[in-house]
Amino acid sequence: MKGARPTTRLRFGAQVQPGIRVLPEEIAVALTFNGTTQAVMMATPDHLADFATGFALTEGLATPDEIDSIDIVQAARGLDVQIWVSKDAEARLKDRRRTMTGPVGCGLCGIDSLEQALRDQSPVTPSGFSMPPAQIKTAVAALTGQQLLHDATQAVHCAAWWTDSGIALAREDVGRHNALDKLAGAMVRAGLVRSTTPPTGAVVLTSRVSIDLVQKVAALNAPMIIAVSAPTADAVALADGLGITLIARARPDSFEVFTHTDRIAPEAEHVR
Repeated sequence: MKGARPTTRLRFGAQVQPGIRVLPEEIAVALTFNGTTQAVMMATPDHLADFATGFALTEGLATPDEIDSIDIVQAARGLDVQIWVSKDAEARLKDRRRTMTGPVGCGLCGIDSLEQALRDQSPVTPSGFSMPPAQIKTAVAALTGQQLLHDATQAVHCAAWWTDSGIALAREDVGRHNALDKLAGAMVRAGLVRSTTPPTGAVVLTSRVSIDLVQKVAALNAPMIIAVSAPTADAVALADGLGITLIARARPDSFEVFTHTDRIAPEAEHVR
């Protein structure tokens, strides 16, 4: 399986048993913009073009239209993802320089200032989107069929995009931020993110929800987050200010809503 490899182990229980366990790969991935490395992340080495596209968008470095090309180059101790962007985007990169080595997709480590970490963002565009409780529970249950790498390794996160037709896209990674960036890039490359209209659907996460994940969802202009784990208090406050419905501790039979409950529609009617 891509992104994982078998590893020998000893299992201690009633007896000591040798065997094999499939584990996810975690390698250094440099994100290089116009010849200058912006970040080095520890990541699962698949869907790297999605990763680069999503990282550029959610970190406010380059819009999809400003990305000219992406090349993936094998380096001595990892992979170098080379992103070539327009001059306008290159100017922004100098204002938001990240020179860091981030452990498993660290969300904010290495940013130069508090202003960059807590950057101003516009609220998501009002769209009238809503979901009934039954559909929210279905979205969580549907994650099970999308986590092939997790099923094999029990050691990665998943981020998915839910629409009325079901889960349209899903990406996995050892880092929860990386998984969301890969999903964002996949959405861009599939034509689901446009500057003129907000995407209609919900981001579904297997991880806890922190401030930086809310920032990334806001950059997608997505109206709703559905997460399996709990949010931080400050992530809730940020989601409220950005107009995002934050649903967490979601299970196939229950969930908790922390912000903008108006998007929870009655079972008989909801807006697509």
